[in-house]
Amino acid sequence: MVPIQHIHPMLVHFPIVLIMLLAAFDVVATLRGQSVTGRTVAGNVSTTLALLTGLFAVATFVFGGMALDVAEAGGFHSDVAEIHESLGEVVAIAAALYAAVRVFLWYRNISIRGGAAWLMPVTAIAGTALVTATAYFGGQLVYELGVNVAKIAMN
Repeated sequence: MVPIQHIHPMLVHFPIVLIMLLAAFDVVATLRGQSVTGRTVAGNVSTTLALLTGLFAVATFVFGGMALDVAEAGGFHSDVAEIHESLGEVVAIAAALYAAVRVFLWYRNISIRGGAAWLMPVTAIAGTALVTATAYFGGQLVYELGVNVAKIAMN
């Protein structure tokens, strides 16, 4: 059985890749004049990516909280962990809300066009920046502080 604290690192790459893929897809589609909302081909792909991003972001946050609980039960405490957790919470909430909006637009077949169409890729790019900042602090936890990582004796 996989230890609960190892599930977060297994999941964490999904929302990172998905939000970046969503941003890239939305930029290219919008540049080509395709609507990424509504029930178009681009809208279907984009909405699916947004939904998967939201689901994985929430799951990653939940398991991240459990991983932090395990680390803190072992005596670990760091301001970096608190920053990472807070940013993770913001990512999970923002991604879930964005996914809900995107699903609503798809369900109602609302196609946003013109200058307002750039709202979707710009939002995804902002999400990418937020996820990147969160990942930076997560990297510090693992690579600089060694949280929930087995130490190997070096000879």
